[in-house]
Amino acid sequence: MPKFAANLTMLFTELPFMQRFEAAAKAGFKAVEYLFPYAYEKKELAAALRDNGLAQVLHNLPAGNWDAGERGIGCHPDRVGEFREGVARAIDYATALGCPQVNCLLGKLPEGVTHADARKVVVDNLRFASKELLGAGIRLLIEPINTFDIPGFYLNRTDQALALIDEVGSPNLRVQYDIYHAQRMEGELGNTLARNIARIGHIQLADNPGRGEPGTGEINYPWLFKHIDSLGYAGWIGCEYKPRGTTLDGLGWRTALTQ
Repeated sequence: MPKFAANLTMLFTELPFMQRFEAAAKAGFKAVEYLFPYAYEKKELAAALRDNGLAQVLHNLPAGNWDAGERGIGCHPDRVGEFREGVARAIDYATALGCPQVNCLLGKLPEGVTHADARKVVVDNLRFASKELLGAGIRLLIEPINTFDIPGFYLNRTDQALALIDEVGSPNLRVQYDIYHAQRMEGELGNTLARNIARIGHIQLADNPGRGEPGTGEINYPWLFKHIDSLGYAGWIGCEYKPRGTTLDGLGWRTALTQ
């Protein structure tokens, strides 16, 4: 059976953030992920992990002004310095939290910037970040995001992510494969996973439409979970969905869909 990590940005939102660690552990999760740790003290987060017997498996690089609608700055030519500072900050937190990988949200293509110019910036930024993170023993991920939820996002498809990885040429760079985003942009989930599993560093899930729990939409999760197991994927699957009710009320899928 796949190993599931609770995404604390999306799950247990009935509780203040720092209380979600305990709630996840009591619900049977052994690992957590979330978007950003930077609003909290490293010692506070590390204690929450330790006290609840949880592993931290993922967080993102700093992604600009999230509350103002920014979704990453990796493709912004005028913010390379800020991006590099964010890499250092991510290493600081990931090291303190024992987090083995971080995700880079590349952001929305800025107005007036061509795709060619943005790609050069992206490749340079990823080469820098992957080298710095490799030195710290932390893996770097890039994630394709669907354009329905985030219009204008720079990276949208698995093949685009793989082409970027090839161009960057770093052994430390992998795809973060979000099943929900992939279903909306390209489908072909089973074949895409089978073809590229060695280049996928992390998987996330939600159903479609609505980004709800597995079993609430069109994706055949019982088949997909068995397929992922058959491919030998040993990593975590992050539960990055929007519960229809309370988080606890919606967790029955873990048993119903994995037998």
